[in-house]
Amino acid sequence: MKARLPKQNQGGVQNMNAMIRQAQKMHDEITVLQEEIENRDFTVTSGGGAVEVVMTGKKIIKSLNIKKEVVDPEDVEMLQDLIISAVNEAVNKVEETTETEMNKITGGVALPGLF
Repeated sequence: MKARLPKQNQGGVQNMNAMIRQAQKMHDEITVLQEEIENRDFTVTSGGGAVEVVMTGKKIIKSLNIKKEVVDPEDVEMLQDLIISAVNEAVNKVEETTETEMNKITGGVALPGLF
């Protein structure tokens, strides 16, 4: 008479390997997307186009263009506000684009430290 040994649950190991492969694929896709976003330029304007900011995906200002007609020595504060508004909008655009595109890869699951 043979002794019957319980069968080992091999499915758990296979499921774990599949999860690891899926996580690695997601990591690779996120890395590629991060590089693509960092290499993009984001252009925003404020004041009806009076101030234009071009920012990279790394949040570095690449250019700042100000139309001559908004340069008023009597109202420097308005120009400062337009510049601040444009820069803030550019930062928001980079962050929103990053979040939206990352969610496409991660399915909306927040992965700490990735972005």
